Amino acid sequence: MSWLLAHNVALVLLIPAASVGVLAALPDYRVSAAVNVIASLLTLVAAASLFAARPAADAYFLVDDLNVVFVVLSSFVGFTTSIFSASYIGHELETGRLTPAYLRFYHAMYQTMMFGMNLALLVNNIGLMWVAIELATLATVLMVGIYRTHEALEAAWKYFILASVGIAFALFGTILVYMSALPIVGEGLQGMTWTTLVAHVRIFDPALLSVAFVFLFLGYGTKVGLAPLHAWLPDAHAEGPTPISAVLSGLLLNVALYAILRFKMLMALNSDTISPGPLMVVMGLVSLIFAAFMLYRRRDIKRLFAYSSIEHMGIIVFAFGMGGPFANFAGLLQMTMHSLTKSAIFFTVGHVAQVKGTQKIAEIRGLTVTHPLLGFALLLGVLAIAGVPPLGIFMSEFLVVSSTFARAPWLAIALVFGLLIAFGALLLRVQGFAFGEPTGSTAPVRASYVPIFAHMALVAGAGIYLPPMLVAWFQHVAAMLG
Repeated sequence: MSWLLAHNVALVLLIPAASVGVLAALPDYRVSAAVNVIASLLTLVAAASLFAARPAADAYFLVDDLNVVFVVLSSFVGFTTSIFSASYIGHELETGRLTPAYLRFYHAMYQTMMFGMNLALLVNNIGLMWVAIELATLATVLMVGIYRTHEALEAAWKYFILASVGIAFALFGTILVYMSALPIVGEGLQGMTWTTLVAHVRIFDPALLSVAFVFLFLGYGTKVGLAPLHAWLPDAHAEGPTPISAVLSGLLLNVALYAILRFKMLMALNSDTISPGPLMVVMGLVSLIFAAFMLYRRRDIKRLFAYSSIEHMGIIVFAFGMGGPFANFAGLLQMTMHSLTKSAIFFTVGHVAQVKGTQKIAEIRGLTVTHPLLGFALLLGVLAIAGVPPLGIFMSEFLVVSSTFARAPWLAIALVFGLLIAFGALLLRVQGFAFGEPTGSTAPVRASYVPIFAHMALVAGAGIYLPPMLVAWFQHVAAMLG
């Protein structure tokens, strides 16, 4: 522990952990919202410092280029979401949807969730990673049901049950990995340490490892939101507070994806195991095409973008399943652009739902007339998530399609088909949101636009120019992923 406290990894974990108790004790909403923002900012600074100084791996923590991508992205979106959350949750308090006691609980759970995600990303132990992901999941379950309505409690319960099934599969897969390591490295923590597993996995039992990966992929794939394991995700988005929708789509899905990628890297080192790629490609394509068609049938605006998240996680898993430096680079870029864009969309949708008093798509029309800034922000976000050039997701999707055409043209046809179906659905929906006959309230909205346009500026900039340092970093991570 003294070793940990001397390094910046400690701050990434201790700042959110310490702020949980502080936020649970603060009675004043404005103070607690400010503390939440400050804690998130300090966590982001600590995460960014990992670029400059990284501790050597030990039995407890591992920091490399792969998890730094996830930690920095997670901390950045966590910080901007805390800024958005301050104005959004303040409105919920004023309208009576939340009480001061629930707000204290909300802010404490927010930092608990951030702690769990950061711990999962940094820990050098497959068992502790499982515990951390479960901690983050339980925190989000509690926040999904915070409104205490019948629908919110049902969504939270559904999320809990399905996530529990998934995490049970992941636990069983984790135990199988440990069992395969046991004859080689012996009992104890070494059999669950990433660095030890990587060093010895070439001589592990390949049959046991293959079965383990199937369970791990199904378990963590449930948390990624891959079809047909996705049933919890639309309800959780629709019934929970919008900041949690932003965190779910932008962060928690990525943490489960990180676990899959770590185990995929492990499997690649043992040539006698099954290849993870085909399973990931199939599940990715199924998720993409299924979600693309489901976009046409949504009646709730948050459910619409929940299915968009399923679509994009399908694209990302597909890219990593294809593998190779080019496809892995495209997958990393797609993941980053999706996290930034989708969280910005949910920021906008949260304020839209508050000012209009509804999440029903049929009752949200003409936003560019009634609320021009909000309307154009939503329009820009939808164009970005649909893959319109020159925005960042167009670039990442172009790279995914290009790498697939070069290696498997038939798969590329199915991929492009799914992308075009989703593109049509999103453009069809956004016309009504932005340009239809105005309906609903015209009252001004007290929105925090800084997080929205900060995210969209990064997405727009990435579509035009990627800094050489970022390209080199992603290329190195893509090579690590194999």
